[in-house]
Amino acid sequence: MPSKSKAQQKAAGAALSAKRGDTRVKDLKGASREMDDSMSEKELEDFAETDRKGLPEHKNGKDG
Repeated sequence: MPSKSKAQQKAAGAALSAKRGDTRVKDLKGASREMDDSMSEKELEDFAETDRKGLPEHKNGKDG
């Protein structure tokens, strides 16, 4: 599943880094910490590999 925003893509990348042991989990904050807790490495890879070109900076509201 591709990321819906640049912020989501960045958070997935940070969570993936922690999941792989490159970053300390205790250094994660907000969405990246939640993603680390609730998503598999494969799911995080799918989000993190999304091309940022054309993505909004942040998702808007419930449907965005």
